[in-house]
Amino acid sequence: MNLLMIVADQHRADALGAFGRFDIKTPNLDRLAAEGTYFKNAFTPLPVCTPARQSMLTGLNPDSYGCFWNPGFFAAADPPKDEYWPQQLRRSGFRNVFLGKWGATQTGSPCEWGYDEYISFDEYNKTVLSKYPHRKRFDWFGGTSSLPLEDSKTHWLAARASEKINELKGRPWHIRVDYTDPHLPCEVCEPFASMYDPEKTELWDGCGDTFENKPYIQKQQTLSWGLEDRTEDQWREVIARYRGMVSQIDDSVGIMLSALEASGQLDDTVIVYLSDHGDTSGSHGMMDKHYILFDDVVRVPFIFRGKGISHSVRDELVSVGFDLAPTLDELFGVRSPEAVGKSLVPMLKGETPRDWRQFINASSNGQQFGFFNQRMLRGHRYKYIWNLTDIDEFYDLETDPGEKKNLIRVEEYAPVISDYRKRLLALLKEQGDPFMNGGWLEGQLGADRKHLD
Repeated sequence: MNLLMIVADQHRADALGAFGRFDIKTPNLDRLAAEGTYFKNAFTPLPVCTPARQSMLTGLNPDSYGCFWNPGFFAAADPPKDEYWPQQLRRSGFRNVFLGKWGATQTGSPCEWGYDEYISFDEYNKTVLSKYPHRKRFDWFGGTSSLPLEDSKTHWLAARASEKINELKGRPWHIRVDYTDPHLPCEVCEPFASMYDPEKTELWDGCGDTFENKPYIQKQQTLSWGLEDRTEDQWREVIARYRGMVSQIDDSVGIMLSALEASGQLDDTVIVYLSDHGDTSGSHGMMDKHYILFDDVVRVPFIFRGKGISHSVRDELVSVGFDLAPTLDELFGVRSPEAVGKSLVPMLKGETPRDWRQFINASSNGQQFGFFNQRMLRGHRYKYIWNLTDIDEFYDLETDPGEKKNLIRVEEYAPVISDYRKRLLALLKEQGDPFMNGGWLEGQLGADRKHLD
């Protein structure tokens, strides 16, 4: 059995046709969801590229060993050196190939973490610069690319992956394909650049946030980015472009599926599609993913398709970081270091596991505009966000899916909030969160020592 793992960069969960919330055209991903197991409640452990990608590799909480953010402004710790699932697959006879964005470590390449071959974007960048030296580039809001679709990053990557699919036929292989999209700026090729009419584009549920009773940093983010005066029509353009890029990614996924089918390897390949984290893309009047733990940025697509994998939509709370390594270990009969998550294989077989988690957590630490530490605990209905140096947040996702009304001061929710705090405290201790060292902050969670003035 082979493994094709496809990782998008900033693909939010509701930007998928199969999710059922918006009219987004993703026929190939919808096919994977229909022919496999689709986890509708999948979350990243930390909505920033490097920590999220490390967690996919290790199954660990990146905060526990100091990977708080992306490298650049400050160093980001590499994972503890060990034999993780790519190394384990290689030891068992797999040929491992990594294509596209690495981004998991500050130094080194995938070849130091279990991959035999690394095809980066260096070749692509040289080709595009030589063929299109005067192509237009865009600011963070993106635009319509002047490149033909076949010369886009998404389709170049899919073409290289398809070549490897054919080249490696006859031996077990693992190919990982990592996009840089739909990360901003979305430079979308036709026909996808015109696929969504901004005037008819439905806004995300989080649009129109007034930031009343919210942490200071949220409204400040709109000022830091210079977004405070953007109109609803301008946001519709951003959202339409983002959805166009998602559809472009989907089209490139179709190229790889065609290669698997044409080579007779589709039924011998486990396909996993996921994203490192989401993107506000105009929701809450923001761009990107920093200083918040809204579902816009922590909830992502997560799909498994392959022989023996049930055709089902699962509602359980799962982690694309913590749960991936244990799942791949069980699927492929390898044993990587112990993760903080659990194997999803029982659900992939259509079973309902006993005692599955009722809560999922994520964290954020700020970066380019200053440090701001947050820890989230989410159930199926409620979400609590512990903001260590500001007002906390509490949302009823059933009545407020856009997370615009902070209920932290509403007295009737006080018992639920207190329960969520204690549960989060226990989980952070279990996962080795550094803010649990020394006991200085435990009172905020264990004894509700947070003022509401």
